[in-house]
Amino acid sequence: MLTGGPASTGGVNRGPFLADVGVVGAGPVGLAIAWRCAARGLRVVVHDPAPGSGASHVAAGMLSPVAEAYFGERELTGLLAESAARWPGFAAELTEASGADLGYRTDGTLVVGLTADDLAEARRLWAYQQGLGLPITALRPSQLRDREPALAPRLRGGAVAPGDHQVDPRRLVAALRTAARRAGATLLPGAVTALGEVAAPVVVVAAGCGTAALTGLPVRPVKGQVLRLRAPGGGAPGFRHVIRGYADGESVYLVPRAGGEVVVGATVEERTDTEVTAGAVLRLLRAAVDLVPELAEYDLAEASAGLRPGTPDNAPIIGALPGRPGVLAATGHHRHGIVLTPVTADLVAELIVTGTPDPLLAPFRPDRFAGPAGHPVTQEETWN
Repeated sequence: MLTGGPASTGGVNRGPFLADVGVVGAGPVGLAIAWRCAARGLRVVVHDPAPGSGASHVAAGMLSPVAEAYFGERELTGLLAESAARWPGFAAELTEASGADLGYRTDGTLVVGLTADDLAEARRLWAYQQGLGLPITALRPSQLRDREPALAPRLRGGAVAPGDHQVDPRRLVAALRTAARRAGATLLPGAVTALGEVAAPVVVVAAGCGTAALTGLPVRPVKGQVLRLRAPGGGAPGFRHVIRGYADGESVYLVPRAGGEVVVGATVEERTDTEVTAGAVLRLLRAAVDLVPELAEYDLAEASAGLRPGTPDNAPIIGALPGRPGVLAATGHHRHGIVLTPVTADLVAELIVTGTPDPLLAPFRPDRFAGPAGHPVTQEETWN
């Protein structure tokens, strides 16, 4: 397997390097790639000054190939569904390799509308999702409350997506660090300011919003503010499904954890700061309480903001960089970094070992943003 050279991405050429693969970024995607590569016998070094401190630290961890299927994103939806199908096996394997509980839950997701206008907006999206053959079924208000009595009685209707699950991203990162280390990967807690600093014949850039400065790829920060509530008395939340809803035009999601936490999110802002604003907290709490009234009595345990790595077409960038021998990208996952972790790691590890890209990667290759000379288009060139 270790034949050929990085110039053709035809496998890894060990040469004089101390590592076969250098991974820049220790979020879920970077760590999962490191784990998969190390498990195949490659020498892996991961570079990150603060592992797990990026978007994943704020993320809610919804694994939602159905509820996250949006108009005009058919190819991305296909990748989401493929990765979600890999999650049960991935979770079982990672739990065994790390000995850690990931907080992986398969209760399903309810999508609800508070008002008639909210329900009409939701139905437009459900019709599109059903047209793609995705499993989502409309429910009457009484059927919703049969499943979750904590839902507000004035809800106008909703739907269930039984295949949309969840995982705790903070636990996921900790488990991936353990699994990667046990497989032989090394974590270096330092910043990479130029890819030439990475002493490996193959370099994987999984640096989230930091990818743009390292590669020139059009990855931009998209701010998201998220709240974490805690059920009173240390008990479990009064509902078990993930709830995604529309409340007087405000979109919100509620993710219950077994330990009593409920994640409430999230704003989508074209900003680069990570400050928590009073207006965002107000909007999120109002929408959350409108859908599940008992949340008004929960403790507000945390308010945080993070930066998602967005791309011009909202799809990830995965594959070899044009004109950059031995450099691969695994970035730009925007809202979908957690659900896309298994498929991204599998496809990148396979590409490194065999030099042959899986056909699944075709719509997500970096060269879709390449300019006339074959070099990555900058953020400014893409936006202008």
